[in-house]
Amino acid sequence: MDKKQDVILDVNDKPGFWLWIGLSLQHMFSMFGSTVIVPLLVGLSPSIALFTSGVGTLIHILVTQKKIPAYMGSSFAFIVPMKYLMQVTGYPGIAQGVIAVGVIYLIVALLISMIGSDWIDNLLPAVVVGPVVIVIGLSLAGSAANDAMLNNGNYDYKYVIVSLVTLLLAIFFNMYVKGFLGFMPILLAIICGYVLSIAMGLVNLSTIANAPWFAMPKFEIPFVSYNVKFEWGAIIAIAPIAFVTITEHLGHLMVLDELTGRNYFKNPGLNRTLTGDGLASVFAGLFGGPAVTSYGENIGVMAITKIHSVYVLIGAAIFAVLFSFINKLNVLIMQMPLPVIGGISFLLFGTIASSGIKIMIENQIDLAKKRNLMIISTILVIGVGGFMLKIGTLPLNGLAVSVILGVILNLVLPKNE
Repeated sequence: MDKKQDVILDVNDKPGFWLWIGLSLQHMFSMFGSTVIVPLLVGLSPSIALFTSGVGTLIHILVTQKKIPAYMGSSFAFIVPMKYLMQVTGYPGIAQGVIAVGVIYLIVALLISMIGSDWIDNLLPAVVVGPVVIVIGLSLAGSAANDAMLNNGNYDYKYVIVSLVTLLLAIFFNMYVKGFLGFMPILLAIICGYVLSIAMGLVNLSTIANAPWFAMPKFEIPFVSYNVKFEWGAIIAIAPIAFVTITEHLGHLMVLDELTGRNYFKNPGLNRTLTGDGLASVFAGLFGGPAVTSYGENIGVMAITKIHSVYVLIGAAIFAVLFSFINKLNVLIMQMPLPVIGGISFLLFGTIASSGIKIMIENQIDLAKKRNLMIISTILVIGVGGFMLKIGTLPLNGLAVSVILGVILNLVLPKNE
C-alpha cells in the first residue's frame, strides 16, 4: 500500500528539533494516565511502569525496523491476576507471569513465521475473545466500588463525592473535549479529582513536599532484588491472557494499516510485531513492571494530528524513561486518593467490558445457537464469579480458567448443531 497523501509527517519523516520535542511530549502525556493507573491498581511503582513502557517501546521499534509508529504501555488485561498475585506471591510471582506472557508472544511469532496466522482465528474466535474481555472489565467492578466509597472499611461521603465527580468529569471530557486534549480524558479527570481531593483534605501534601526530586526507579530484578522461586501457579494465572492481548495487537495493527496506508502484516510482518511486543513484556518482567501492549490512545493522537512519524514515538519513549527518574512525580502519583482511582475505574473497567460486547456484536455472534451460548455462559460466570482452581498451593484465578475453558470448548463443541 502507498502512504496516505494527507499526512503531515509520514512514518519515516523526522520533524525539526523543537517540533519533535513538542510532538513527543504530546504522545507521552496521552498515554500517561492509563500507563500509571495500572501499577496503582496493582500495587506497583508508577515510575517502573513508565520506565518499562519507554524501553519496551524502543525495543518494539527496533525489532520492527522503525517501520511501525506504536507505543507500548501498561496492559489493563492483566490487572486481575496481577492484583491477586501481589497479595499472594508479591512481585516475584507477577514477574514470572509477565515474562511468560512475553515468551508466549515469541512462540506465537515463531509459529506464524513457520505456518502463517490463520490458526489464531480458529483458536481465538470472537465467541471466546468477546466474553473474556467482558470478564476482564467486570471482574474488578467490586474493587472499583470499594475504592470509591470505603475509607479504611468505613463508608465515607467525601470518598463518594470525589469518586462520582471524577467519573462524571471523565465522561464529560470524553464526550465534549476535542482536539489533542480529547485523547487525554483519563489524565484530565485524574488531575481534577486529585485537586478536589486536596481541597477536601484527603491528600497528605507534606509527604509530596518532603520527597526528593530525583531518585532511581524501584527496580525489581531477579537474583538481585529477590531470590527466584518458580511459581507455576502464578505463570498459569497470567500467561493464558496473552492470547487475548494478541487479538488486541492484531486489531491495533489493522487500524495502523488503515491510518498509515501500509500493510504491516506483510512488512515488517506479524512475526516481527509480535516479537517486539513479546520482548517488551519480557523486559518489563525482568525489571519490575507490568506486562505491556500497544496503546490505542497514541494511535488516536496520530489519527487526529496526521503525524505518523516513528521518530516522534521514539522521543515519547525517551521522555517516559526520563520522567521515571523524577521521584516527586512518582510520590505524587502514589499519593493519589482511592476515590479518584475508584471513579476512573468505573469508566475504565466498564469501557473494557463494553468493548467485549462490541466484539461479539461486530462479529454477529448468534446467541440462539446452543454452542455459542454454552461457551459464553461458561466464560462469563466462571470469570466474574470468583471461581478458583487450586494448582499446588496457588489458586488459578477465574479469569485464567475462563480463558482456558473457552478455548477448549470452542475446539471440542461441534460447529453444527
